[in-house]
Amino acid sequence: MKRLKCILSYDGTYFSGYQVQPNKRTVQSEFEEVLMKMHNGQTIKIHASGRTDAHVHAYGQVIHFDTPLNIPADRWKKALNSLLPEDISVKEVQIVPLDFHARFQAVSKEYRYKIIRSQERNVFQRHHAYHFPYPLDYVEMKEAIKYLVGTHDFASFCSAKTEVEDKVRTIYEIEFFEEKDELIFRFVGDGFLYNMVRILVGTLLDVGQGKIKAVEMKNILESKSREKAGKTAPGHGLYLWQVHYDN
Repeated sequence: MKRLKCILSYDGTYFSGYQVQPNKRTVQSEFEEVLMKMHNGQTIKIHASGRTDAHVHAYGQVIHFDTPLNIPADRWKKALNSLLPEDISVKEVQIVPLDFHARFQAVSKEYRYKIIRSQERNVFQRHHAYHFPYPLDYVEMKEAIKYLVGTHDFASFCSAKTEVEDKVRTIYEIEFFEEKDELIFRFVGDGFLYNMVRILVGTLLDVGQGKIKAVEMKNILESKSREKAGKTAPGHGLYLWQVHYDN
């Protein structure tokens, strides 16, 4: 038995999220269907670094699975990509120790959120970036970020559907930068709650528009109330960019 680690990218536009759901198209179900074909009908379960929601994309999602097949790692990549749908791509395959776990051994994750700043809607990017043409105060947004970096209880910045009780997370970095007509947010942390990155983006956009003051971030965090934070930015602008492990 071998354990394989794969790095995937996928376009989340036509997926109902990563995790298997009844009667819905998901990344996990598509991938496991391919593995079933390769294993002559045997069910092979995959384990990911974390779930992504409907329409959310991944540039560097990490999964692992166990297989009895004796195929070299480089041939696995070719075989999987020949069978997977066009909106999922395997970027890398490695044989890893049997105690490797894509989720439990991840030490940090990086998410990026893309926003189109042009006044005119870009129809070719409508599924891959959030169109937000309104004026933004970048100085105030950078000031707000200072309150968010570090270890905090992020209860105010997660969906009411969040099942986990411990909402303390550490954010190592938040920055934003411009590339052509895009504004890109970058978040690096030890883990993120359900909808956390999208709520952080929505709140920072509210700060940029003057709807929330930067200094209010401290009170929003301390309130532990979802109602105090900003709106949830749409899923189609979000990318799981990279997952980091100790090695």
